Amino acid sequence: MDYWSPIQALKPEDALAALSKRNPSFFKLYEGIEDEFGFNLETFARWERYFRFLNEEYFRIKIKGLENIPSEGAAILCGNHSGLLPMDGGLLTSAMCCSHPNPRRVRFLATDWFFATPGLREWAMETGQVRASKENAIKLLDQNELVGIYPEGLRGVGKTFRERYRIHDFHPGFVQLAIQTQTPLVPIATVGGDEIYPNFVNVKSMARLLKMPFFPLTTNFPWLPFPLMFVPMPVRWLMKIHPPIKLDYPPEKANDRKLTLKIAREIQYQIQRDLNELLRERKSAFSGWDGD
Repeated sequence: MDYWSPIQALKPEDALAALSKRNPSFFKLYEGIEDEFGFNLETFARWERYFRFLNEEYFRIKIKGLENIPSEGAAILCGNHSGLLPMDGGLLTSAMCCSHPNPRRVRFLATDWFFATPGLREWAMETGQVRASKENAIKLLDQNELVGIYPEGLRGVGKTFRERYRIHDFHPGFVQLAIQTQTPLVPIATVGGDEIYPNFVNVKSMARLLKMPFFPLTTNFPWLPFPLMFVPMPVRWLMKIHPPIKLDYPPEKANDRKLTLKIAREIQYQIQRDLNELLRERKSAFSGWDGD
């Protein structure tokens, strides 16, 4: 394998031209489109190369059921969340751009912290993220977008190493949204993210002082200089994507708290079962699964 080729791909070049050559259907779909949430195709093209390198060469991610994500129309992608940084969303976006039969962007709903942090706000908007709110989610679904929601929220990415692959309770908001807008849900189980930044403890006092959602102590952070402190462990990833689930309830049932909580728990438990099964089948964090 030529390990230099992905590094060469990260060198400065005309990112838009490279994207149009490599992914012409994706490029044509979003070329010249003005987006009210700030998506910028050139910025996306620059960062897509980085996530494609992580996807194909560094983590060598394996995806089961990518074709289950609809080729057209609105859908809500939901799953477990981990990794301190939202690497899982970036890798899924890269896979949708590069490997799906009908490449599309994924609009992940991101916490307010990203939009209140200088530098991160522009990056998040221009790469396709949208500030998390019910109103924004409904707008995106009305525009037939793929909307990514991690129902664990910040609790998911802030897990300590001891808590790895133990899903925190899903907030039922994604189910309420699916019923209200009559949009299918696509559950996704992800193995790999919990181990790329082994988080031994969250220092809450430092998090409050720096106005961060959490302050982790990992093998690299904050001990190593930038950017080495953010280099992830080369863990093998696997995503299992389920077929879309169409909830057969009228829109007014979105206000039934008991119902939406029940459905959210059922999806949460299914993803937890997936994680348990995939971890049992895995040879090791760094060698992955048989047949890789």
